[in-house]
Amino acid sequence: MQIYLDRGAEAAPPRTLIDVLRQTAARYPAASALDDGRGALSYAELLAEVWRFAARLHAAGVRRGDRVGIRMPSGGRALYIAILGTLAAGAAYVPVDADDPQERADLVFGEAGVAGVVTAGGRFVPHGDGSESAVQVELLAGEAPHPNTSAVPIVEPPTVDDDAWIIFTSGSTGTPKGVAVTHRSAAAFVDAEARLFLADAPLAPGDRVLAGLSVAFDASCEEMWLAWRHGACLVPAPRALVRSGEDLGPWLVGHGITVVSTVPTLAALWPPDAVENVRLLIFGGEACPPELAARLVSPDRELWNTYGPTEATVVACAAPLDGSVPVRIGLPLDGWELAVVDAQGDRVADGEVGELIIGGVGLARYLDPAKDAEKYAPMPSLGWERAYRSGDLVRADPEGLVFQGRADDQVKIGGRRIELGEVEAALQALSAVTAATVVVQHSDDGLALLVGYVVPTDDFDRAVARAELAHSLPAPLIPLLAVVPDLPVRTSGKVDKAALPWPLTDAADSDSSLSGTAGWLADQWAAVLGIRPSDDDADFFQLGGGSLAAAQLVSRIRARAA
Repeated sequence: MQIYLDRGAEAAPPRTLIDVLRQTAARYPAASALDDGRGALSYAELLAEVWRFAARLHAAGVRRGDRVGIRMPSGGRALYIAILGTLAAGAAYVPVDADDPQERADLVFGEAGVAGVVTAGGRFVPHGDGSESAVQVELLAGEAPHPNTSAVPIVEPPTVDDDAWIIFTSGSTGTPKGVAVTHRSAAAFVDAEARLFLADAPLAPGDRVLAGLSVAFDASCEEMWLAWRHGACLVPAPRALVRSGEDLGPWLVGHGITVVSTVPTLAALWPPDAVENVRLLIFGGEACPPELAARLVSPDRELWNTYGPTEATVVACAAPLDGSVPVRIGLPLDGWELAVVDAQGDRVADGEVGELIIGGVGLARYLDPAKDAEKYAPMPSLGWERAYRSGDLVRADPEGLVFQGRADDQVKIGGRRIELGEVEAALQALSAVTAATVVVQHSDDGLALLVGYVVPTDDFDRAVARAELAHSLPAPLIPLLAVVPDLPVRTSGKVDKAALPWPLTDAADSDSSLSGTAGWLADQWAAVLGIRPSDDDADFFQLGGGSLAAAQLVSRIRARAA
């Protein structure tokens, strides 16, 4: 029966995220809640700012149950005040990364039916009336309110059944899918993690939590509420610093960060002493390499591996890491129900592999009713009226589930869930390409690269192709481009992706004056940055005595340019 996977009856009592924030502010009014480098805001001050923002949203016409787009630069207090203020107004926030293409922003905000969009500086722009003369409202203008006179809500707060956020994930058809999460699910997630981590020395005022992930990525919700559930301080890191990877390590030390939730790809770039002050380190978003876990295990630090799709509210299960193998994704959070089933929907025996099915308090929903009915259909074999079919294969084990891969073409790279079909559609739409496919390749050290293989026309230009992709795909979804004369095809007529060449070869470097890996990297450098290194720059690619994998260097080059 896999009883060890059923924690549905252990869900925390229903409440909203605003209830969570108000309770924390009442317990720790003077504690630092948000520090963006301009001086920390206390919880009392943050709550006053939030209610002012909510009141101005209400005056602009936003009502409980509405949806509000958030498209603001990362790293500043305005972004987090806007998110909390939208929640306080009873609306759901719909985030789009400020660096994402306008085409994607238009699609997301249109699909979500937002009442308006909060842009840089806290400006609210009504959405959907097509009028250039629409009245825009400055939601953050004027002096900050005094907390003693602004702590009483003046708008109708959300209920547990209202949506808290709507986040769009990559879609197999080329169209992102909107996933709505209620306050009930969101607060249950926050409370479940509070029961899970650091049981002997819980998070508290004085802890400082890194905010380094895009708010368009659902793991950012974990960062925010790890702080705000416990009276800790959320500390946003500059986006350029996060992208540079290895430069973030010294910043963590210098800013006294004690809690980090991140993806393994980013953590792999840090030296061990970068997390010397971190007492809670959480991995999620992608598979965690065993060697990374072994390197970061410490008696002074709790290290966790988490798993969960956006459709089940950020995290569904978790496992403490001690450096042993295998690296597990663990057992369900309080309130979540899991099952491992075979092709007929029946539970597999312990030790066997099957698809992971998720139920319980964390279940979200798709905005598309047809997609929702398909992916959250009842599971009669389990007795569940609503169940999310993850498409992930896991091995059932009472000590903790073990991830075994995907049953389809969905992958995760750098924590971002990617439907290969969406990327492939963008590649095939390139103007100077006759055929294309996309594959996830892995370097010797296990780093995943998203590689787009294209069959070009005579006028193909790599830089032009990348610019075209940037108009339709967010930066993390733009693949490295490998030019091939044709795509290998099986007798079934499908592309034989296993037969595609590894891109870091001389064959992929026929147009480069440099050889092998260095030449291919030079091509990537040229395409991404618009410059061409000389032969003398080849030594750059070998710095560190080979300790820096070629794939990691490409990731850093692309991150700096994005």
